[in-house]
Amino acid sequence: MSLLWAVGIGIVVGFIRRGRLAHLGHLKLRALWLILSALVIQLLIFPLGSSGPIVSVGTAHLHVLSYALLVTFVALNRRYPEFLIMGAGLALNLIVIAANGGYMPASATALERAGLQGVAAALEAGVRQGNTTLMGDATRLNFLGDLLYLPAGVPLSSAFSIGDVVLGVGLATLLARRMARTG
Repeated sequence: MSLLWAVGIGIVVGFIRRGRLAHLGHLKLRALWLILSALVIQLLIFPLGSSGPIVSVGTAHLHVLSYALLVTFVALNRRYPEFLIMGAGLALNLIVIAANGGYMPASATALERAGLQGVAAALEAGVRQGNTTLMGDATRLNFLGDLLYLPAGVPLSSAFSIGDVVLGVGLATLLARRMARTG
């Protein structure tokens, strides 16, 4: 959800810079099907509201696959400097996810402060929430996990990682710069 904030900020800054959304159509993106495939996988493995994910078997492998597809997409489109920033964020997330068996470790404190007490309680009870697992003693590279959060009163509040921040900066920069000019 934190990436929706990045999209919003990028679009607002793009408009302030007198840009137009139509300019984004001039981006020459390679292998767009990779990002679409990754998004479909993410939608299949994330819990939908109070119900579980559509696909509950092999979510760890699917999660790693979705990030591998995103990293490949970014690598193929690296001629845009903003994609290198996004790639760094994706790589940070992929590293922590792969190190923890295909699950993103999340801090119970960050989840609770983001207003996601139900998710934190389910994870504490041992119930998997899509691609997320609760941080514990066995968590590897926990500093790259979901430690940061938007407070519960903020719309679309969530817990997120350093990789998500870097990815969001790249995404907002891409939108703001490429709305203002083509290329």
